[in-house]
Amino acid sequence: MTKKADKIDRLAELMQTTEVTSGASLWREAMRRLRASKMAAIGAVVIAAFVVIALIGPWIAPYAPTAQTWRGDVFPNRGEFVGMRSGNWFGLDHLGRDVFSRWLVGARQTLLVGVVSMLIGLVVGALIGVCSGAAATLGGRAGQRVDTVIMRFTDIMLSLPSLLLAVSVAAVLGQSLTTVMIAVGVVQIPVFARLLRGSMLVQGGSDYVLAAKALGLRKRRIVLTQILPNSLSPVIVQATLSLATAIIEAAALSYLGLGNPDPAIPEWGVMLAQAQRFFDNEPMMAVYPAVGIIITALGFTLLGEAMREALDPKLRG
Repeated sequence: MTKKADKIDRLAELMQTTEVTSGASLWREAMRRLRASKMAAIGAVVIAAFVVIALIGPWIAPYAPTAQTWRGDVFPNRGEFVGMRSGNWFGLDHLGRDVFSRWLVGARQTLLVGVVSMLIGLVVGALIGVCSGAAATLGGRAGQRVDTVIMRFTDIMLSLPSLLLAVSVAAVLGQSLTTVMIAVGVVQIPVFARLLRGSMLVQGGSDYVLAAKALGLRKRRIVLTQILPNSLSPVIVQATLSLATAIIEAAALSYLGLGNPDPAIPEWGVMLAQAQRFFDNEPMMAVYPAVGIIITALGFTLLGEAMREALDPKLRG
């Protein structure tokens, strides 16, 4: 079993509470601690700013992001670029396009890729995790064999470097924005699957599950109404953290040329890739999208870590 798999299992164990009657109070306490957390506040502010920019960016962009209005002002073959000035806050790129307008519009593409990729991983991974966890918890010997097969497959996926796996999927499917979403989503699937399965195994040995079995409740009802709702805390936290990872990996795929085949459509990863050729003469072309990616990923990471601490039963006072 890989170190990544061990880490996921420990996270699932760490964040469980075996008293179903304390579920409501757990969430109230978690919200109270989140509101008091400076880390959560900073992360929430960063995420809110990013979402607002992504939503209104195309309407507040001063120029069309694909318009080569000032192409005669730059000479990339001679290393001459136009930097920050009154009409162009972030300067011009190698084709005479306004970098600030492209940065604003590109935020929407980056958010779209991150959210859709995370949802693909969450939905598919959760379905696999529920099937595996239910089979291992209530399926007897046959169920345990099914669980073993599923988990060995997820272990194989977890043993592969995430970026390498994403590149492999993107290379097979071809160059497109949809490909990037699917490739990054596939990387997230085994993480969610193993995390939810581990949570369900912890909950499967709880007193309330034993009581439900003694009352003769159907296994499907026990899983859907008892075990699953009390196993979702670590999955919710992981979804927040996975958004940061998805944004970084999507930008990496775009940087490697596996993203949108039309380079005129702005996206932070594409902008970073285009700026690479001119880094010696105009490094700020790469700095703006890079800073956007870093700060956004940091915001999701801070909020995710704050949620993890707030939901950790061992830290409740």
